[in-house]
Amino acid sequence: MEAVVLLTYTVLAIFVGFEVVSKVTSKLHTPLMSGANAIHGIILVGAIIVASETTDPWLLTVAIIAVVLATANVVGGFVVTDRMLEMFRSKKPAKSSAPAESATAEVAK
Repeated sequence: MEAVVLLTYTVLAIFVGFEVVSKVTSKLHTPLMSGANAIHGIILVGAIIVASETTDPWLLTVAIIAVVLATANVVGGFVVTDRMLEMFRSKKPAKSSAPAESATAEVAK
C-alpha cells in the first residue's frame, strides 16, 4: 500500500475514534475503558509474536519498542480504570467525635 493510503486510514481512524468516544455518556466510560484494555492486551500479544519471529535487527528493535509501549498502555489503562471505579465506590462516613463530646458536656453540667 502507498504511504498516502496508510496515512488516510490513520487520520480517519483518529477522527472516528474521537467521535465515538466523545458521544459516550460518563456512566459508560468505565466499561469502554475495560474493553479498550482488552484490545490493548491483544495488541501486546501481537507485538510479542512479531518480536519473537523477526530476524532483522531493525525490525527487532521496532518490535521491542512496540512491546514496551503496548505494555505501558495496558498498565496505564488498568490504572485509569481503577481510578474511575474509585469514583463510584461509596465512601464510609468518618465517625465524628461531636456526639461523644456533647454527651460528656451534658454529664458535667
